[in-house]
Amino acid sequence: MTTAMTTAPDDPIAARAAETLREIAEVVQQRLGEAIVRSGFAFGELNVVVARERIVEALLALRDDARCRFEVLIDICGVDYPARESRFDVVYHLLSPRRNARIRLKVETDEATPVPSAIEVFPAANWYEREAYDMYGILFANHPDLRRILTDYGFQGYPLRKDFPLSGHV
Repeated sequence: MTTAMTTAPDDPIAARAAETLREIAEVVQQRLGEAIVRSGFAFGELNVVVARERIVEALLALRDDARCRFEVLIDICGVDYPARESRFDVVYHLLSPRRNARIRLKVETDEATPVPSAIEVFPAANWYEREAYDMYGILFANHPDLRRILTDYGFQGYPLRKDFPLSGHV
């Protein structure tokens, strides 16, 4: 795990936050080990790319470990990289109010391979996953109601994909 993180030399609050993230990074490495594809720090947050099939395990570990306590799912969003074989990133933003820390988990997937649903860990994931499906066409396995949430049911295509036509499908 990449643990290099810089802070302002005279800022004790930033130094404490950086130390907290380094501690969390060590715990994440211990708990998730081989499930981690890569990790590092960016924009004051710990970023961890996790193997797609291990995302639920990773979310459970981060929520339930007393050293982490990432109990709040802030958001799930999609990112489209059409030139990649696994063109989508599914990004999970978590908050630990007890540690005053944030973490960003990512998994990579393609158009046909579903990501395990996070609803059993964070029930609020329901609508976030539906939004990622509706906007990008990202599939989620074991989702109880994976259908469009923002566009009409008859809408064709996925509007946030980079290859979606600017004029839509008319």
